[in-house]
Amino acid sequence: MSSPSSATAVSIDIVMPFYGSFDLLRAAVLSVQAQTDPDWRLTIVDDRYPDPEPMAWARTLNDPRITVVENAHNLGVSGNFTRSVELADADFAMIIGCDDILLPTYISRMRELAARFPDAAYLQPGVEVIDADGTVVLPLADRVKGYYRPTVSGPRSLSGETLATSLLRGNWTYFPSILWRTEVLKKHGFRSDLDVVLDLALQIEIVTDGGILVLDTVPTFRYRRHQASVSSWKASDGSRFREEQRYFLEAAAAMRELGWRRAAGAATRHVTSRLNAVTRLPSALSARDRSGIRSLLGHALSMRTSPRNQL
Repeated sequence: MSSPSSATAVSIDIVMPFYGSFDLLRAAVLSVQAQTDPDWRLTIVDDRYPDPEPMAWARTLNDPRITVVENAHNLGVSGNFTRSVELADADFAMIIGCDDILLPTYISRMRELAARFPDAAYLQPGVEVIDADGTVVLPLADRVKGYYRPTVSGPRSLSGETLATSLLRGNWTYFPSILWRTEVLKKHGFRSDLDVVLDLALQIEIVTDGGILVLDTVPTFRYRRHQASVSSWKASDGSRFREEQRYFLEAAAAMRELGWRRAAGAATRHVTSRLNAVTRLPSALSARDRSGIRSLLGHALSMRTSPRNQL
């Protein structure tokens, strides 16, 4: 379906990997249908969720713009993201969380920015954070993101070492809200060995390949922050930080090879990741989780440096 104003504009695919709450899925899908610009396609990718009711409901919507795809078997987080990339074929695509919310002007605003910045590899919209109940909140993690996010007065393009350094200091983007140029997304894809920092790894690959990010300030997306997220439970058991430490060491080496000394230093120090581990220590101490304490302390105190990458 095309509106008269967008018939010749860029096409947009919305891909929604699903494995989770039926109620939150319903809210997410309805937010897509509520777009002021009706020219979009939504594909829900069911990763073999055991309850058939959510997908049965999605099929009752009888909306020709909505397609339900069931994986042959459970692919897991990174596998279902990769499947989502395979299914996208419009000019641009987003991979929205099945618990997140599009504000009504997301599609119209992103289409406007894609036309205004024709060289953009991906676009980060303005984001509001909500809790499990849908209330707008600003928890510590998002206050930190706000601290590291570049200050801009309107949509602005960012690229090169400056962008890489900024992202490696603290990943201030919201992956489910990002609109990706589909050919760029397919070229780089997601690493199958990562679950928590796979979006950062993808962005760094795109940036080092010359890709441009457009950062917008107008809120058109609501990101749901709650304890059921993959990043939250992996933070509790310490595996998140083992993955992050491995990635940041790899990234530091890659940045040094490019001669991006500031970006290499940011990856080596990975300060926000180590501070995040510190914030998890009280819970581990309270639970007397010796393994968790060792893992969190090990990451919090980790920083491998050498004379060539100290700045």
